[in-house]
Amino acid sequence: SALPEKKMVFKGLVTNKEDMNKLTLTPVIRYPLQGGSALITFEKAEVAQKIIEMKEHMVELNYGEELEEMDRCRVLVQAAPVDMLLPSVLEIGLTRSSRSILVSGLPRLSIAVEELLDKLELFFSKTKNGGGEVEHREFLDDSGQVVLTFAQDGVAEPLIAKGRIQVLLAKRKYEVKISPHMSGDITNLQLQPSRCPRTVLLSGIPDVLEEETMRDALEIHFQKSSRGGGEVDALDYVPVGRQGVAIFTEDVG
Repeated sequence: SALPEKKMVFKGLVTNKEDMNKLTLTPVIRYPLQGGSALITFEKAEVAQKIIEMKEHMVELNYGEELEEMDRCRVLVQAAPVDMLLPSVLEIGLTRSSRSILVSGLPRLSIAVEELLDKLELFFSKTKNGGGEVEHREFLDDSGQVVLTFAQDGVAEPLIAKGRIQVLLAKRKYEVKISPHMSGDITNLQLQPSRCPRTVLLSGIPDVLEEETMRDALEIHFQKSSRGGGEVDALDYVPVGRQGVAIFTEDVG
């Protein structure tokens, strides 16, 4: 009760102890789209299921125009579910390199990657800095970190034990973090079929309209409740003679 009050801000990440060794996998699936097809994603899964059950749809291409029945243009398209394989089990074997270090916390400098690697190699090659001959260096684009591999054993471990070190870069000293470098290989990967609940594949679309006009016609048709449709979240159309790739990510909505 006699302790003084002090405002504190916690900037760490809260996690459960039992989750520490778990890997969260976020799949990113590339789905090929052939010409004359479209992917349409509805806001509600029940609408997509209804469209799939109907299988065939007669799409009116002359919405908004007062035409006689015999002059109207219609196309018959087929609706099918979007099935793909997703990982259900993933096991990775990790190996700690005895001669490599991971350098992180590097500053953002207006220099080329090769120049940065040269400066790091020069610094960590000197024995007075605790280093040794650098055999290989690699810049990791996704994280902005650098992996340095020494020619001899016994150099990496003392640097890792330090944890942090002052490095001279662009005439200034910056503190960087030194960590062990872990490499991993997939030892077990199991896949299971999965169906997109809100997305439908439309095929058999003829090349009779401009791309944007055809996209609008499809969206108008499939958002009409009288046609079994509903609110459209997204639609992508690939004309005949072309190919496309749709990218699916985890649905967090």
